[in-house]
Amino acid sequence: MQLTDRFLNLVHQQLSSFEAESDINRLVVYVTKTREGKSPSLEAIDQWPRSGQALPPVEADPDLRAPSPDRRWYPIQDGAILLGVLRAERLLSSANWSEPIDRRLQATATALSHGLSLELEHAKLLGELNQQREQIHLMVHQLRNPLSALRTYAQLLLKRLGPESGHRNLVEGLLGEQAQLDRYISALDQIGQIHLPAQAASSAPLLLPPVLPEATDVSVRGLLQPLVERAATTANLQGRPWHAPSQWPSWTEQLRPSGDGVIAEVVANLLENAFRYSTSCTPIGLLLQTHSICIWDGGEPIANEDRDKIFERGIRGQSSRERPGSGLGLALGRQLAEQLGGSLELIDSPASLDPNLPTQGNAFVLNLPCITTPSTTT
Repeated sequence: MQLTDRFLNLVHQQLSSFEAESDINRLVVYVTKTREGKSPSLEAIDQWPRSGQALPPVEADPDLRAPSPDRRWYPIQDGAILLGVLRAERLLSSANWSEPIDRRLQATATALSHGLSLELEHAKLLGELNQQREQIHLMVHQLRNPLSALRTYAQLLLKRLGPESGHRNLVEGLLGEQAQLDRYISALDQIGQIHLPAQAASSAPLLLPPVLPEATDVSVRGLLQPLVERAATTANLQGRPWHAPSQWPSWTEQLRPSGDGVIAEVVANLLENAFRYSTSCTPIGLLLQTHSICIWDGGEPIANEDRDKIFERGIRGQSSRERPGSGLGLALGRQLAEQLGGSLELIDSPASLDPNLPTQGNAFVLNLPCITTPSTTT
């Protein structure tokens, strides 16, 4: 846990208040720290009088292993949970510890216990707030894909309607409402971008798309078919070639756990990026290979220096920096792919996957784990 300056200042003030106590020789505050795969450790965070030398953890200091009548330990705890200790030492003396000093040290340990408990609560709430903010940001990002599809369908419908059609005002109204929704989502995205203190990356599973308790198993074909139809409509509107899968391999028909619905999220992001960032009039397609889905385009290849960076959050390639976007889609896609047990990678040339594809362009390949069909016994 990252201790705040507020708590560290409290510790310093508490220790400094003993400067007038001639009986006290040294005070040290330790907090309990845990590291993955290791036993908890009591590590020093402050001492009085201060020195430039850092103190080792309690368990690593051999001088502290032997009991001493001139040393006392006061627990810093929250109920039965040990959060740390206050170590007090006095000058060598045969006299007993004075009761007033002992009470002061106990009161100091109690004050630090309350302060450290608040630190833990603060860290917990901040972590939850960061996680909620992250989920809002992801939801906003994913909402843009269906909104973009609605705009595409409405624009195509408007294009097909004659200038005298009585339905044009209805379609134009749909486009206006879609634009308004887009503005609301942009505003919501700005709210989600409020800067909070940095937290360690969460290992909690992503919540996109939400998997409901009653959700049924899915198939890759069932997930991709609506996206293929959406892509065909978008390509028609943009006047560019679209290459849908020529056939659906048997593995795309296999039922997968409902949580694999995130495959649609990854592919939707890849298609959206291909239509948004590839050169106009260049072809786009979806290729199905053995347990992999490839979204390719015949546009300008992504620069070599950007090929790894674009999978980092907030990082966008040089050719796309002048266009709207969050730099989140590819990072989200790779994270979702890895949580499925698969991977997401960028291939140098679409033709390296299939000689019938363009030699120039970009190919993003989503590799999926195999689904093992349980054997039946008779």
